[in-house]
Amino acid sequence: MTRRSCAIYVVGIICAHLLIVGIGLVVAQVFRTLMHNRLKKEIVLVEGSRVFESWKKPPPPVYMEFFFFNVTNAKEFENGAKPKVTQVGPYTYSFVFLRDKSVGDPTEDSITTVNIPAWAVMNKLKGSFFKAPMVSLWMSSLGSGFFTTRTVEELLWGYEDPLLARIATTSPDVEKVFGLMYKKNGSNNGEFVYHTGEQNYMDYGRVETWKGQRYCYQLTFWTSDQSNSINGSDGSAFHPLLQKNERIYIFTPDLCRSIYMEFEKDVEVKGIPAYRFTPPRSVLASKEENEANTGFCVSPKECLGTGLLKVSPCRKGAPVVASFPHFYLAENKYVDAIEGMSPERIHHQTFLDLNPTTGVIVRANKRAQINILIEKISGFPKTRTLNETVFPVMFLNESVVIDDASAARVQKLLLIVTLVSNFPLIIVALGAIMLAVFLVLLVRARRQQNEVKRIVFTKALYAVSLLCCCFCFVCLIHPSVSLWVFISEHLYTPFISYLGQYHYKVPL
Repeated sequence: MTRRSCAIYVVGIICAHLLIVGIGLVVAQVFRTLMHNRLKKEIVLVEGSRVFESWKKPPPPVYMEFFFFNVTNAKEFENGAKPKVTQVGPYTYSFVFLRDKSVGDPTEDSITTVNIPAWAVMNKLKGSFFKAPMVSLWMSSLGSGFFTTRTVEELLWGYEDPLLARIATTSPDVEKVFGLMYKKNGSNNGEFVYHTGEQNYMDYGRVETWKGQRYCYQLTFWTSDQSNSINGSDGSAFHPLLQKNERIYIFTPDLCRSIYMEFEKDVEVKGIPAYRFTPPRSVLASKEENEANTGFCVSPKECLGTGLLKVSPCRKGAPVVASFPHFYLAENKYVDAIEGMSPERIHHQTFLDLNPTTGVIVRANKRAQINILIEKISGFPKTRTLNETVFPVMFLNESVVIDDASAARVQKLLLIVTLVSNFPLIIVALGAIMLAVFLVLLVRARRQQNEVKRIVFTKALYAVSLLCCCFCFVCLIHPSVSLWVFISEHLYTPFISYLGQYHYKVPL
């Protein structure tokens, strides 16, 4: 048997083996499974792990944009008219105020809005035939009405309220200062205990306890075990290998409850593929639309409609109502009750863009609105002319986008995952190349050409066969070896050198 015939047989055998092995690995998804198992082990919340420091101190800046609803007809509303508001904002902070991303100066811009301390006190004393009339007299003497005009800075970070200061003289536990974000700048929402994901990757980042209250049925704000359960993460970490058909649960301290999000669409952020998850209408649906939400009714008489959640149980009894901005996803009656509401998905939707492979947040917008329930309150005669209204005060847009350095690291990781997961396709491609070489050799065998040409061509093809065989052998034995490093250091340079020996021997 000649060397040429031997080369044909060798190429044919290698071709058959590559195709069989490659197709088998593609069908069995061996490398994909190995890569996913590696990710499950690597992405854990353990000190010293690769993701721990990024989770502990996330690099991207988080922007907090505050939008206020300025009331333009407060007196008319008190006489029964439909309230009118205009949106003012944003006032943007990232621990410090960012003037270039804001519409004005929070120390100078004034907003007329609901007097939240007054309504909190009135709601607390509802039905008290002794205390309510006394506080009503205090409000009149102090000039504390249903609405107040304050600067943006005062409304956000606090001011001494005259009514609270008066009450504090007899009740020292009452805080004199009120602010929507008072004592929240840079502070935490209570101690969290998280699952690391070591035992089960699906538990990565899941909240085990909050303020000592455990995962299963330990909250006491609501009226059912399901409503009081702490489900999911705190929104800062999610398990890898996300699926489009799964629900993502997030425990939100601001709402004192867990919510869930569902897949909406595929998106791309800075070249990173992501799944967009958003809370559906059913999260804040009425008990008639979603029976599971019955437990979030403070009482049968205090069960609001779709799109609203009364959070007074965890706000010391204050009549605070949470919703999405401009009553997005809420019933039309709440939108129609306030002149100036204009819900739009693009501006008012809450969403998370998560890379499905790693679970990394690449972009997020958390949007929530604070409202006050205004209604007739027994013991306070001036409220008799008021219509029951869920009055918007302010909404927050908390946003983050992955920074360029982190995006580059995620892209590199995804490239490695893709290469390793698709390695069987590389084997199939090599098999296809060897098949082409095999067919060429068969055709060449039937021709009568110059001996030098035949020898040089056969040697070159034989070299290709050996190199392909070596490549597959090394990668199969050492799957952890970087493909690009192996190609550049062990294949590319020797292959060029080998062909260089025959460069001048191949006739043009």
